[in-house]
Amino acid sequence: MNNSYISSEMKKLELLKKINQLEGLTNDEKALLINLVSTKKKYGLVWDDKPEDVEEILREYLPILKEDNSRAIQSSSIAPNHILIEGDNLHALTALTFTHEGKIDVIYIDPPYNTGARDWKYNNNYVDETDPYRHSKWLAMMSRRLVIAKKLLAREGIIMVTIDDYEMHHLWCLLEQIFGYENHLGTIAIRINPGGRKSKRKVAAQHEYAIIFAKSPETKIAKIVVHPDDKSHSYEQDADGTWYELRNLRKEGQDSLAKEDAKRYYPIYRNPETGQISTKEIFSQEIWPLDTKGVKRIWRRGKGDIDELFQLGNVLYKETKYGPQIYFKFRGGTEFETPKSFWDDKKYSASEHGTRILDNILNEREKFPFPKSLHAVKDCLLLGSDKKDAIILDFFAGSGTSLHATMELNKEDGGCRQCILVTNNENNICQDVTYERNKRVIVGYGEIEGIANNNLRYFQCDFIGRENTLKNKQLLTSMATALLRIKENCYTEIQEYCENKKAWGQLFGNSVDEYLLIILDESMVDEAVEIIKKVIKNNENAAIKVYIFSNGQYPYTEEFDEVIKHITLCALPDAIYNAYNSILPDLKRTDIPELEEPTAQETDQTLELEPFPILNLENTE
Repeated sequence: MNNSYISSEMKKLELLKKINQLEGLTNDEKALLINLVSTKKKYGLVWDDKPEDVEEILREYLPILKEDNSRAIQSSSIAPNHILIEGDNLHALTALTFTHEGKIDVIYIDPPYNTGARDWKYNNNYVDETDPYRHSKWLAMMSRRLVIAKKLLAREGIIMVTIDDYEMHHLWCLLEQIFGYENHLGTIAIRINPGGRKSKRKVAAQHEYAIIFAKSPETKIAKIVVHPDDKSHSYEQDADGTWYELRNLRKEGQDSLAKEDAKRYYPIYRNPETGQISTKEIFSQEIWPLDTKGVKRIWRRGKGDIDELFQLGNVLYKETKYGPQIYFKFRGGTEFETPKSFWDDKKYSASEHGTRILDNILNEREKFPFPKSLHAVKDCLLLGSDKKDAIILDFFAGSGTSLHATMELNKEDGGCRQCILVTNNENNICQDVTYERNKRVIVGYGEIEGIANNNLRYFQCDFIGRENTLKNKQLLTSMATALLRIKENCYTEIQEYCENKKAWGQLFGNSVDEYLLIILDESMVDEAVEIIKKVIKNNENAAIKVYIFSNGQYPYTEEFDEVIKHITLCALPDAIYNAYNSILPDLKRTDIPELEEPTAQETDQTLELEPFPILNLENTE
């Protein structure tokens, strides 16, 4: 072991002892000093974790969701239930940890780019290029949300974040820190501005990035459909309508050399008069797998395969300047291929296929700045998952392109993907743009027919006291209906079984025989059992999730013994507390004095960079 390291550790121990012996310090103050001394540096980003007002709210209150039924769009009981949440995304993400932890297949987000052009707020103030903590605020904001996003992802889930040069390098490091180096699935450069961003002294940027990470090392990027006409190789259409690429039957590359024992180095025989081909010595013309320089190679296929290919009409003979060649029709890769890292198609232009599409839908120009190309988002969602029932989350929803793209994909392939959008309502964006856009996509606008087989439900963030009192527990349970309906995907209230019982019980269902029974009064278990019996009598395939208020963790299992094999029990609000506890900040303390905000001269802009590999982002702009 390095002697300097031992010496350093001994000095650290001595310093820790001295801290413990200091007088005039509280235990908390000593703990803070000990933590500062003991903390080891590690590779990664370092930034000032600036307080965020929306997080401070969570020290006193718990977020819940309430539904605005006046904005609900119900087209079919079997259609996917898309969700739009109005509120700060940190609050909404916290609520979603109860409803969707480990369930999201694809997260696609387009966060603020932090260009310095006052395009986003931190604690109700715009962050511009003069803000000395500009990068730290952005990273603090993103980090809090990405940590929760990881919890929401399914094990094979994928997150993709679009960004440009202003924060790309910082974001990449942050994602790597949270998701792990081994889970980086690639970064795509997308040409969104063919003309280039206007600049007097900088390169005219044409593209932005989509950084893609997985939750686990087992996850693979999904292959996407590419029409043969759009492929870089030359495909032709056969008489039966199928596509093929004509390839030389002679193998190429480093592993194509014919060794002494090579089984696929042999002649192919051809009848010069009829053009027939065989691997059997029945025709006069011999064709060997020799390359243009006469080097011995091997065939791509075995003898049996070649004879079968010829019988199917998939082997062709050509006379070239290098001599006779055998070709075959390669039919693989005509539908799916691995996405490439550079997307330059015109359909990704943000102005043409983002702004113009949005303007046409809303019948109003420039209602929202810089919406994403609908086609770019569709392709991102496709490479995120090949599941037609994928659950998609976008918690920087903006104009709502992600939901529009989801509905378009379902229309194209008959899928039933579900999309969850989250955005605040600054300048009425959620109500006037995000909601209105997707409402019109569903019901139709102008001469454009709507994509009718979709439901849209509108929720708003609300709060209740966080203190663990009986009153707050009862209040949380009574206000948890929206959360429970989202979690169980049961939205249709069934009143026939709960007549005159709404004060203590509600029953909801869906089209696949799933039911949600909410019991607000634990003394009404006997009546609840009778409701369950009626449901089972009318539907023996019913799967019933029962949530019952309990001042503790006990869900009254014995009391439901008569119907226990037909139900799943859960105690409220303990289930919600358990979901929230791992991500909520500590309860607010009143014994900590407020610190004054330092001036620009006092910030870490005046400091030098930490020694490598620590990166201090607030060096200079």
